[in-house]
Amino acid sequence: MGFENLTRPLTDDEAKAEVERIIARAYQPQTPPVQHIPTSFRDDTPLPAYGDTPPVHQEDKRIVPAWAAGIAVASIGVGAGITGIGCGAWLVLQGLASVTLYGVLMVTLPFAGLAMVATAIGGAFSKAPKSVSNTYYEGPVVQNTQINNTSNQRGMFSRTRNDVR
Repeated sequence: MGFENLTRPLTDDEAKAEVERIIARAYQPQTPPVQHIPTSFRDDTPLPAYGDTPPVHQEDKRIVPAWAAGIAVASIGVGAGITGIGCGAWLVLQGLASVTLYGVLMVTLPFAGLAMVATAIGGAFSKAPKSVSNTYYEGPVVQNTQINNTSNQRGMFSRTRNDVR
């Protein structure tokens, strides 16, 4: 019963029933509309009366993008590389921590390696053959021997200008 089709006034019982209906409708919880989300697999086989349910094959249709596989492989490589660098640093620092002959050798070893490489490069440069270039000039030779000599002397300073033409 609503107010839109009323042509006569309500009785007390009808008005009370209408008020209760409006209040009940206003305060009832709003339920969101049911969204039907499709699932990728639904097993409609009946369950056994007792015991475990037998396994059902479910196909895996996930596809890993190439960029995700590349990032995974790169992260494994970076992790392995960092682990190797960390182990090497640990070994070097263990050698540096002990003040023994080996500790001193661990400190000087990189410098000795650099000196050896520099010596090898210097030896290679010194043994390399020198480049030989012969330049031949052909054509007439002109020699100008005219010299214009201008000399100015004034007081303590003098100026000489030679122009060769």
